[in-house]
Amino acid sequence: MTKTAIITGGSHGLGRALATALVARDWQVVVDGRGARALERAVHDIGRGAVGIPGDVTDAAHRDQLVARAWDLGGLHLLVNNASTLGASPLPRLRHLPLHVLEQIHRVNVVAPLGLVQAALPLLRSSGGAVLNITSDAAVEAYEGWGGYGSSKAALEQLSHVLAVEEPDVPVWWLDPGDMRTRMHQDAFPGEDISDRPEPESVVPAVLRLLDERPPSGRLRAADLTAGAVR
Repeated sequence: MTKTAIITGGSHGLGRALATALVARDWQVVVDGRGARALERAVHDIGRGAVGIPGDVTDAAHRDQLVARAWDLGGLHLLVNNASTLGASPLPRLRHLPLHVLEQIHRVNVVAPLGLVQAALPLLRSSGGAVLNITSDAAVEAYEGWGGYGSSKAALEQLSHVLAVEEPDVPVWWLDPGDMRTRMHQDAFPGEDISDRPEPESVVPAVLRLLDERPPSGRLRAADLTAGAVR
């Protein structure tokens, strides 16, 4: 049976790398992105089995469209909440963080993922599917300038933890991928050379291991999974 995944933020970075890997495993993948042209190019490169739906994850109608497309493809076996926003760049200290920027960060990084989970849960329950929420070490560590983004990822982690308790039949993993050479990471360090960071593709084996071994719900680090440690 062909499996289907929804991956938000699939135009580039980790989302695109995961979609490419799953399609190579004969999955069907529904990916989204705010830029229609970039998403179209990504879907072309990801290959047959990828479906692109441009839109904004903060839009409830767009989220419903993603879930409806998965339904049309036969169900949903994996939801990856990967789309995320950093907020202002360069990163401001909390005393300078505009509150409307903080609100937008939380709409994208917390409210939208929960909204998509709510819309997708019936399909995930019926298929034995799982939820993968992409988090960050900024959720658990205090880094100067990362208060807005870090607070949103901390909130996403707590939502994930509670969801795992409330939905014991749906595995919920919140994965810290570590530093990656992505556009968002470059925005966090404008003007700096981040070529020493690993490519997003380096995280893919950790996610594939999650799907193969299906460990209990919980917080995981890609570095531990690739090094051999899993609960």
